Amino acid sequence: MVSMVGKKKSSNLIRLGSMLLIAALMVSGCGSSPKATTEKKAIKVGIVDTYTGGAAVYAKDSLDGFKLAVKEIAAKGGPKIEFVTRDDEFKPDKSTSWAKELVMKESVDFLAGTTNSASSLAVSQYAKESKVPFIVWGGMSAQTTGAAGHRYVFSTLPNTAIIGKAGAVQLSKTPYKKVWLAGSDYEYGHSVIDNLWSNLTTLKPDVQKMGETWWRVGETDFTPYINAIRSAKPDVLVVGTGGADMVAFMKAVKATGLTQDIPVWAHTCYDPATLRPLGDQAPEGVMGTNPYLANYPDTPENKAFVEAFKKEYSREPAAFALYGYMGGQFLGQAIEKAGSTDKEKIIDAMEGLTINTPVGKATLRKEDHQVAIPMSYGVIAKVNGVFTGTDLHTLSPEEIMPSVEAILKARSK
Repeated sequence: MVSMVGKKKSSNLIRLGSMLLIAALMVSGCGSSPKATTEKKAIKVGIVDTYTGGAAVYAKDSLDGFKLAVKEIAAKGGPKIEFVTRDDEFKPDKSTSWAKELVMKESVDFLAGTTNSASSLAVSQYAKESKVPFIVWGGMSAQTTGAAGHRYVFSTLPNTAIIGKAGAVQLSKTPYKKVWLAGSDYEYGHSVIDNLWSNLTTLKPDVQKMGETWWRVGETDFTPYINAIRSAKPDVLVVGTGGADMVAFMKAVKATGLTQDIPVWAHTCYDPATLRPLGDQAPEGVMGTNPYLANYPDTPENKAFVEAFKKEYSREPAAFALYGYMGGQFLGQAIEKAGSTDKEKIIDAMEGLTINTPVGKATLRKEDHQVAIPMSYGVIAKVNGVFTGTDLHTLSPEEIMPSVEAILKARSK
């Protein structure tokens, strides 16, 4: 009987010892825990953009900027970010199809890209329905973070409301009153023109719209349009176009000598992504706006960015490289701020986030997820044998951003 009691005590001691050992292992972290696994998880980004055709120059710049940001984040021991790409060929239906494939088959955590504004809106709607965060660094439609904005979409580039306001400020400082509006017949073209005209009539009530001209996307012969506009004799021609149309139109402006008779305005006219393919066919004197140049702003931060980009890709960064770079930096710093790879927590961290960029402080406004950065305006000129933007002036975000009240009102309709 004494022997049986001894065995019972021994058994209890073994059981107690086992429990203490398990507790010690859990406290010391020797066992696997959900938190440890989560912290090591990579965020996977599915990028849908235009990698063939005329608009590919912008998509390539955006992608390279993003890749540079991811590399810098990794070098500092930051969050791990992986990515895969798909070519939408500048077609909104393909953009949406690829976005769905990336989410359902590739299991991406974030979506990004879309140079085509209509594609941005289409993918944004899918992102909203599927609750997958979407970083827009290509499409400029004001609707993306305006009337059609929602929790799951962010924009790291100025939209057409901002571009329109900046362009209106520039044109309001000129003597031109009789205005002809023109552009490519798609979302971006109409949106930038509508926003510019709305702002210009407010800043300069005596302006007059003489007429409008719209050409199909992919137009190659602009001579008939230019001849008709020239015969109307407006004081200034305001153009809303981009991608391959932008380059083709600028070549036509040069070939027809249009600026000798009528001043021309176009957003990104002096951006390197526009000027590089033009070569010696860039038309001097064209006015426009642009948020970034490799030599502007002339700051240590921008010089460091340019040096890093040139080292990586053997060319200078253009505006879209900045947009992709900011997209990567915002994502990486939001993951760090959230302390988690949970998508909802990262969204919370991105809202109102301010980071240092080559153009100074940049903030993703909490209320609409629209990035706030400065914008320059100037004209194309040849300097030391190279076409670039000159006579540059800077507008602060406060001067060109739509008000939060206006955004909320648009979303309530």
